[in-house]
Amino acid sequence: MADNRGIEQHLPDLSDPRQRHEERDINVWAIGKVGIGLVLTTIACILIVLGVFRFLEVQYAAQPPAQPVFVQDARQLPPEPRLVPDEPETLREVRNAEDQILNGYSWADQQHTQVKIPIGMAIDKLLQKGLPARAQAPASAADGVTVPTGSGLGSKMQQVGGPLASDLQGK
Repeated sequence: MADNRGIEQHLPDLSDPRQRHEERDINVWAIGKVGIGLVLTTIACILIVLGVFRFLEVQYAAQPPAQPVFVQDARQLPPEPRLVPDEPETLREVRNAEDQILNGYSWADQQHTQVKIPIGMAIDKLLQKGLPARAQAPASAADGVTVPTGSGLGSKMQQVGGPLASDLQGK
């Protein structure tokens, strides 16, 4: 265990009442002024908030009470949107209507005799006919073009195709 005799020499003798606390380092008047300032600031804030509340109360009392927007007969349905009483059944109806649109026949434009066909049949016809495609030139890199390495932060650059591209070209 460490020797505490050196520390004991610097500690004051607490049996002497004058050495029990410091009287000269604390400014009680400055701490009191801060406390008084906090109390006065709090009271001022409370008074400001109460004044704003009174002002708004007077403004609100001066306005006539708002009339309800919808005065409606209880025998009629409420305005949209309405709550759904049977959500699973409603969802089934919506899906059945969508399936009818996707899998059924209907007129797209009856005057021009355009007909909508089921989606499965349309996909089959599209596969048989084929989709138009643009002619694409094979991708080739110009000679001498370099791209940065993984982070691109350093000065090290490598050829297109990675570090093994030159090995593969030689084989």
